[in-house]
Amino acid sequence: MPTTAENQSTMEFLLDVPVKLTVELGNCEMTMKDLLQLGIGAVVQLDKPASDPIDIFVNHKLVARGEIVVVEDNLGVKITEVSTGSTQVEGEETSPDLTEEAS
Repeated sequence: MPTTAENQSTMEFLLDVPVKLTVELGNCEMTMKDLLQLGIGAVVQLDKPASDPIDIFVNHKLVARGEIVVVEDNLGVKITEVSTGSTQVEGEETSPDLTEEAS
């Protein structure tokens, strides 16, 4: 539904609803034995190449993709793709279509 002045004012109460934003760098599987052997300085290899975009979820729903950036001494996310609707993405049961944002 496109945002109009009428439906924007009726949905304004939603603007203060807290949501959980999660950025997923990748995943891996390991045995409990391997997990217990991890220590300071251990490196865990993830299933995504460093050049692949990271996934951005809101309340466990994929809404965007982006890339990691460093802002001063903190990590941040530069959004490169945003959700446009709801279709299936490989590996997801129901996920939004993502389209590249113009720079």
